[in-house]
Amino acid sequence: MDNLNPNNVKSRGGISVETAHIFPIIKKWLYSEKDIFLREIVSNAADAVTKHRRLISLGQIEDDESAYRITVRLDKTARTLTVEDNGIGMTEEELIRYLGNIALSGALDFINKYEGENENPGGIIGHFGLGFYSAFMVADTVEVVTRSYTNSLAVRWVCNGDGSYELYSSERTERGTEIIMHISEEEGEYLDSGKIRAMLDKYCSFMPTEICFINEDDEEEKDSSPINDTHPLWQKAPSECTGEEYKAFYRKVFSDYREPLFYIHINADYPLNFKGILYFPRFTNEYEPVDGQVKLYYNQVFVADNIKEVIPEYLFMLRGVLDCPELPLNVSRSYLQNNAYISKVSAHISKKVADKLCAMCDTDRENYDKIWDSIRTFVEYACMRDRKFYDRAKDALLIKLTDGTTQKTSEYLEACKDTHENTVYYASDREAQAQYISMLEAEGIKVALFDKTIDSQFMQMMEGYEPSVKYQRIDSDVADVLKSEENSAEDEELTSLFRRVADNDTLTIKFQSFKNEKTPAMLTVSEQSRRMEEMMRIYSMQGGDTDGIASFPLEYTLTLNTSSPIIKKLSVYAAAEDDNNKDKAELIASQIYRLTLLSQRKLTADELNGLLDGSFELLSRI
Repeated sequence: MDNLNPNNVKSRGGISVETAHIFPIIKKWLYSEKDIFLREIVSNAADAVTKHRRLISLGQIEDDESAYRITVRLDKTARTLTVEDNGIGMTEEELIRYLGNIALSGALDFINKYEGENENPGGIIGHFGLGFYSAFMVADTVEVVTRSYTNSLAVRWVCNGDGSYELYSSERTERGTEIIMHISEEEGEYLDSGKIRAMLDKYCSFMPTEICFINEDDEEEKDSSPINDTHPLWQKAPSECTGEEYKAFYRKVFSDYREPLFYIHINADYPLNFKGILYFPRFTNEYEPVDGQVKLYYNQVFVADNIKEVIPEYLFMLRGVLDCPELPLNVSRSYLQNNAYISKVSAHISKKVADKLCAMCDTDRENYDKIWDSIRTFVEYACMRDRKFYDRAKDALLIKLTDGTTQKTSEYLEACKDTHENTVYYASDREAQAQYISMLEAEGIKVALFDKTIDSQFMQMMEGYEPSVKYQRIDSDVADVLKSEENSAEDEELTSLFRRVADNDTLTIKFQSFKNEKTPAMLTVSEQSRRMEEMMRIYSMQGGDTDGIASFPLEYTLTLNTSSPIIKKLSVYAAAEDDNNKDKAELIASQIYRLTLLSQRKLTADELNGLLDGSFELLSRI
């Protein structure tokens, strides 16, 4: 093993990089998207303005009350793109120090000199000193003309693509800096006015200093009006914003003219320190693609589009903007995936969404009822994925009822204490299960409507979270409230008859007296077997391998209503000795069984033909 004793060190040195070697790498690989160069140069200009403002606030210099501005000027004839500011400017010494040394940050020096270690650095954007060199990704020569706020002489710095530069005196009289990029022959697209406007709109729409775009080759594009909003909505306090402003901001950022269902304004202080506005979009129908979009900003500078890592994955449908000054400007997805700050931001967003749902449910119940069906699937999914989210949002969970109204789960359970305590009766198909629904509603029982694919899994989750509460489909058993007190006797003839017409020797037949005499029979499927069958079906639809997995046949039970005149008469026909009555019993039993089967599933072709033929036969005997 080598001897690493510090006393044995022979010499020390530093790794040097030849400028001629590093510049070709900068030109090609500094950023994965070349368009970012304009964001970096304009951000530097915004920083120069911020620094000047800060010096005024610290009393270091007097305020001359001049308006701050950044001008982006395109001159296709001269093949130049210029970014000019009237910020802090640079002295000759500063220019050589910061531009003559790659990755030496003037912003970092400024922060160290004028800001306390634990204070927010006043909205200064750049920290790493590489952004300026992104200009060489599109330009073969870059000029910098600058004059410091200290009134020192202005200087001109000219650098070509190999990294060598020359320094000249300049006649510039105004405080500030001008970056002149001479666009190379192969990057001619950056001399297109539409291209530059689109880049400014994407990266600079909300920068804190007014930005004007001037196209020297087009009189109509020499307008000096600002192209950006220097005070975006998320920077304001929620109490200062109106509902119409939130909607207008949504339309502007996402080009969606459907009003969002609701929005959340986040203004998180220490230790998270981030702001933003999140929207729940309105969907036309349940089959519309659901693609959320979260735009990430850094001190009002656009960083990235559709950053899913900042939002909990179960809130994937959200749209919005987040301004996170704790993140580096040039953040990567791998950085976001493994960052503790991002995990805390994500958890905070989850909490704010749950709080918003509860607030709407408590204070704006009428409107919340109207949007519930649109957000229900997403809220249920979020509850399934995150127990903490469920614990926070459970008081905002509504049950949609078959009569068109809604109730909180707690309200439903409170109302059913005397009839079916801790049991939620539900239907999955309002039309197919209409008979069962009407029977229960006639007894004053509210029926929940769970008609979404996710509902089966959601109910199982709810039973896991709240073990005392059970969810039972209305056709999984004959509810106690539907039964009369009249005694019911077994009838072997009817049992044999219905097993024969059902072509099922193991079909479970029960006899029960119903309060409703009009209903001759009910076909039920046990809750457990139905859920297992649904789970296997969903698993198979999602591409799961079901080979080798035992199938789970549905457990049907046919309950005959002994108080029904039809069943009483059928009992007589079934016990008769003559063929005419036996034939009549067979026909009636077949029709009853097929009709009850309709409430459970779609009939096969043979079953449907049998139902139709039997109906016509009965009509012919009238």
